[in-house]
Amino acid sequence: MLNRYFQLDKLETSIRQEVIAGITTFVTMAYIIIVNPKILEAAGIPFGPSMVATILSAFFGTLLMGLYAKRPFAIAPYMGENAFVAFTVVKVLGYSWQTAIGAIFIGGVLFTLLTVFKLRSWLTGQIPDGLKVSFAVGIGFFLAFIGLNEAGIVVLGVPGAPVHVGDLGQPSALLSVFCFIFILFLMTRKVRAAILIGIVVTTLFAILFNISPLPSAWISAPPDLSPILFHLDIAGALQWGFFSVILTVFVMDFVDTMGTIIGVSYKANLLDESGRLPDIEKPMLCDALATIFGALLGTTTTGTFIESAAGIEAGGRSGLTAVVTAMLFLLALFFAPFFSVIPPCAYGPALIVVGLLMVSTITRAKLDDVTESVPLFSVVALMSFTYNLGFGMTSGFVLYPLMKVFSGRSGEVSTGLWILGLLSLFFFVFYPY
Repeated sequence: MLNRYFQLDKLETSIRQEVIAGITTFVTMAYIIIVNPKILEAAGIPFGPSMVATILSAFFGTLLMGLYAKRPFAIAPYMGENAFVAFTVVKVLGYSWQTAIGAIFIGGVLFTLLTVFKLRSWLTGQIPDGLKVSFAVGIGFFLAFIGLNEAGIVVLGVPGAPVHVGDLGQPSALLSVFCFIFILFLMTRKVRAAILIGIVVTTLFAILFNISPLPSAWISAPPDLSPILFHLDIAGALQWGFFSVILTVFVMDFVDTMGTIIGVSYKANLLDESGRLPDIEKPMLCDALATIFGALLGTTTTGTFIESAAGIEAGGRSGLTAVVTAMLFLLALFFAPFFSVIPPCAYGPALIVVGLLMVSTITRAKLDDVTESVPLFSVVALMSFTYNLGFGMTSGFVLYPLMKVFSGRSGEVSTGLWILGLLSLFFFVFYPY
């Protein structure tokens, strides 16, 4: 039944391969269960209810992705958007978290309408191959940068040197290096579950060497969600002074989802001969509905996670991968202490490896054409150096048509790309820096 529903034979995959891929995706992104509510706590959203909202929104979106869109993509609250809400909208601009969540809800409704009327898929189809490659490469470097930081190999630096090499004498950093090399060894031996095995083995070593403690409890009842459930302030978000926030939230999610889906699909060879993802409206609708659902629960923008690339590299090709990931998120509702045992020195190196594999798509780029190489460089550099996917992608949408105009080749710019370029320009103008 599963083979037939998910068309596993057609996709040249198997139930075992999809299950391994789903577990791999989950363990590389399980950090979101703790990290998202920790960030939103700075906005005044209580940690316990926020953790429940994070898990439920990830479960809902990822399950919908698996059963409806039948794609191996996982959905969860975005990193970057959560920090924007907590530290910019609430801390700097002084709005309440309820108003900020109201803006997230409005953005979700707009995404749903644009998806239903196929405007999002039309705009996505207007993106040239050069930018698609840049998204895949940029996601690769971004994942690698996150992984290096989580692994303790790269740490926050000092003024004049923003990043610095970590203390490689620390047991956790040494274990990170071991995990990275061990995964690479397994990959050279053609072991399909190399990334997952590396994470599990490293976690066991971390527990053995007291780097990661055993969970205080294996099973726990989920906290009460009522303090944040349905507490969004939509009316407050509709005030004119809040326009820049809504525009920022809208553009960041719009380009994050578009770029992630295209970039990951490009690497997984899921695009057709025309460079498009068949039935792309379906994963986009899952993303939009998950954003609405998450806002109602009390969490920030929810969308396709770049860590989905880990499951795809592990062989995930169908919606069964997403279903497995969704079920693990549901389990996390009751086993959160257990899943929190997975240390950064285990999943960090895994993200570095996935980033390395994603970067390989740069061989398809036309680097000898300055109108192609400049937007690609901008996307890749700004994704990592601003720690924000949206900033990198929007810079590409602005620079690509600009470079074509400079070279007298404006005819190569599609109508949709002009629209994306203008939308991205508005983003940079109105962003509440």
